[in-house]
Amino acid sequence: MRKTTTFAVAAGAALALVLTGCGSSAENGTAVPAGQQAKDGGSGLASPFSDALKLADAAKQGTEKAKSAKMSMDMSMGGQSMQAEGSMRFDGENSAMTMTMNTPQGTTEMRYVDKTLYMKVPAAQATQFGTDKPWLKISPDATDPMSQSFSKAMAQSTQQSDPTQILDQVSKTGQITGADQVELNGEKVNHYKVELDVSKSIETYAKGQPAEVQEQMKKMLAGKNIKIPAEIWIDKDQLPLQVTMDQSEMMKSLGASTGSGATGGKITVKYTDWGKPVDVAAPPADQVTDFGEVMKKMGH
Repeated sequence: MRKTTTFAVAAGAALALVLTGCGSSAENGTAVPAGQQAKDGGSGLASPFSDALKLADAAKQGTEKAKSAKMSMDMSMGGQSMQAEGSMRFDGENSAMTMTMNTPQGTTEMRYVDKTLYMKVPAAQATQFGTDKPWLKISPDATDPMSQSFSKAMAQSTQQSDPTQILDQVSKTGQITGADQVELNGEKVNHYKVELDVSKSIETYAKGQPAEVQEQMKKMLAGKNIKIPAEIWIDKDQLPLQVTMDQSEMMKSLGASTGSGATGGKITVKYTDWGKPVDVAAPPADQVTDFGEVMKKMGH
């Protein structure tokens, strides 16, 4: 049980990374009233949107055109800090990603391609699973319950990994509370502050999880007035350059550990190289162990 729990923690954290793409930090800048034309000094940056639906639509068009990006991420969960970097292709059924995640337990590499998840866990964890091969494969057609849950969640969350998902959440459960124009890494961008109201659509935040997890989340969050602050930095091409979210309040309501007084649930994601090709290949077959077979040997 401890072995499967260890894997579940690693995979669950990875799914959280892919699903949300978001933490907290602000840049200083001069406020520009939303809906008014900004004097951008020739940068080509339009004035910020004041309507969440218009913002979401514009950003969706931008990312659908670009379809791919590199990302780096810092995440705080359960009092622990995690960092990740990788590349993602947002293309529906053909979505793919490669990611390396550093945690206190070691480094985990992930590849998602052809609807199949591959995870390269630290050597000590691989030994616990009774294999000397570095990669674990979770197939979409696996029959064991844990593989099925991970595969289903990964497939849906990868399709949702497009950063405009946070904007979909804004359109369904939140509002823009502030907008200004600032400089980020030497580039003038539109900066939005938003507040999400979880109670308006708990299903939105449980989406992509196994059915039993969704039901549990709905029960634990029902009737609670949970707000999630988020910030988004978008360039002149309506492409997100940075997204942050603080889910601490929701994590506490779901019973997540806060560690030594620290609050978990803060994520910061930075995007670069929009539109550059992202190619992901499966690991060599002789370096892969089927996770479903491992589960059978362990009696699951």
